[in-house]
Amino acid sequence: MTRKEFIGGAAAFAALPAFAKNPSEIRAVLLHMGMNMWGEWRAPNEPKVEGKRYTRDEIFFSEDVWKRTIDHAKAKKFNMVVMDLGEFVSYPSHPELAVKGSWSAERMRNEVQRLKGLGIEPIPKMNFSATHHQWLKQYGRMLSTDPYYSVCADIIRDVAEMFGYPRFIHIGFDEETPNNQKGRLIVGSRQNEMWWHDLKWFVNEVEKKGSRAWMFSDYGWHHEGFVEKCPKSVLQSNWYYNEDAQGYDIAKMKDWFKPKLRLFADLDNAGFDQIPCPSNWMSSKLKESGRKDNSDCAGEVVKFCRANISHERLKGFMMASWANCKSEWAFRFNCAGMDQLAAAME
Repeated sequence: MTRKEFIGGAAAFAALPAFAKNPSEIRAVLLHMGMNMWGEWRAPNEPKVEGKRYTRDEIFFSEDVWKRTIDHAKAKKFNMVVMDLGEFVSYPSHPELAVKGSWSAERMRNEVQRLKGLGIEPIPKMNFSATHHQWLKQYGRMLSTDPYYSVCADIIRDVAEMFGYPRFIHIGFDEETPNNQKGRLIVGSRQNEMWWHDLKWFVNEVEKKGSRAWMFSDYGWHHEGFVEKCPKSVLQSNWYYNEDAQGYDIAKMKDWFKPKLRLFADLDNAGFDQIPCPSNWMSSKLKESGRKDNSDCAGEVVKFCRANISHERLKGFMMASWANCKSEWAFRFNCAGMDQLAAAME
């Protein structure tokens, strides 16, 4: 089972100062308000293919589950929530991207203020990876064209205003490879200089609104030059979930997987600020290895990163459980992930 299927689910460790004593340390949780980042968009005139997962035409969300999840985050001393928006918001400049039940801009502004009142910093996330941008509907199929850039610029402007010009805007940019789109009816993936052109374009658009771009770092696993070419202003979230059952000791890992852990130190050496990302999500490979859960991931990632990232550039951690905000099971799973990260950071 892959992560996208689930959403519908040798380093020596040094003892560094306890980050829990640092009041500016970020303790973040990634929560999914929109869900149209993992299905295939289908135009109204396109035939439906049996067995294909398509994007939803209405939001998959419970306000009660959301509020109880936020209450749990506050109880566990989380000071930031990264809100994966997608189709969840009706963008004023492009209402055609909305689905049934999408929140208005005013309603989102009110929720942003409510979260701030709870002492939780709300950060918007819009995934512009070509593997996860189905929420853009037809515009996602116009990848890297003038209409695409125009729509994306409009949306970034809308969201910046809704969130009161936030400190960060997360642009996603993870898993953009043809392999991550296998089985889809239409495959679109930027490569080489076009990938770099668009990444820098998005970073510039975010910075024009006074925010800092934040991205997932996995492009750097197997693309040489990532740490040299990427703008140093970009906040990095390298993620490691031990999904391939390789463990946390680089010396014992197979060569293909070593770059996943090594990137934490490479980013640090290159001068990037980081918010590493563990998960309690469990892959099929991890299950096949005999594991019953992935509850140790947060602790191991925190331990590894505190040993391999300098104190001044390690800005905190973000838990990504990759569960929705609709079901009771997802509520419990999101809370379990927060519990694990909170315990690891103490």
